[in-house]
Amino acid sequence: MSNFLHFIVTLAVILSCSLLNPSLTAQAATSAMSTMITEPCRSVGYAYAVYEQRLIHSPDGIGKYYMGREIAQVMGYTGAGWLERPSREGEEQPSKVVSLLNLKPNDVVADIGAGTGYLSFRIAPLLTTGKVLAVDVQPEMLEIIGLFKKEKNITNVEPILATFTDPNLPSESIDLALMVDAYHELEYPQEVMQGVVKALKPGGKVVLVEYRGENPFIMIKRLHKMTQKQARKEMQAVGLVWRETKNLLPQQHLMIFEKPDSSDLLTK
Repeated sequence: MSNFLHFIVTLAVILSCSLLNPSLTAQAATSAMSTMITEPCRSVGYAYAVYEQRLIHSPDGIGKYYMGREIAQVMGYTGAGWLERPSREGEEQPSKVVSLLNLKPNDVVADIGAGTGYLSFRIAPLLTTGKVLAVDVQPEMLEIIGLFKKEKNITNVEPILATFTDPNLPSESIDLALMVDAYHELEYPQEVMQGVVKALKPGGKVVLVEYRGENPFIMIKRLHKMTQKQARKEMQAVGLVWRETKNLLPQQHLMIFEKPDSSDLLTK
């Protein structure tokens, strides 16, 4: 859809909303020149995207904003070598990440944005009767995972090709979803996380590992870091409940969220 058509649609919605709720008009008009309305005009039943597109934005981002945060550019499969760099253990301590997950042998874990499977292959040996679903949108990354499966002779890592809006996981099929330095790059974070929540079993957990955005001295590009406040806001938007943040890693938050169990909802 062209920018002109976006503008026409936006003006039409502003007029519709103003007739039924004049207080919405000023707010909608403010965003009209930069994006489609980011919230629905609920009184007339319309639904719109929750994202804002800006022409002026960081060169490290895609110009698309979600809940005030610009989405970072994706690291493509050509960066696979960086994921497998020998210095990664010292810089990020991924072995500690795995130990902090408190996995059970029969768990089903989804490694969302698995890349080369760096974390998947470290988790898989702990799941003696479970498995890892290595989820990525890049077929080239899944090909690398397939090669490593043969090389390492690990059979309980299953590559899953996702789309930009759907992790392609069955409903209530996973105990834990892990996202290591990946969430901030999701082009459609709300849709993907809705798919993740649907795939979680009741009481299942999401673990986000992100470079600490609160610390300007962590030498990672700003859009490739996240604050705990922002992460909690975005997870709450899809119905997840924050349980704990573990700051035991050199530079990253490890944030744990939970899908409420139906019995929890009944008691509230």
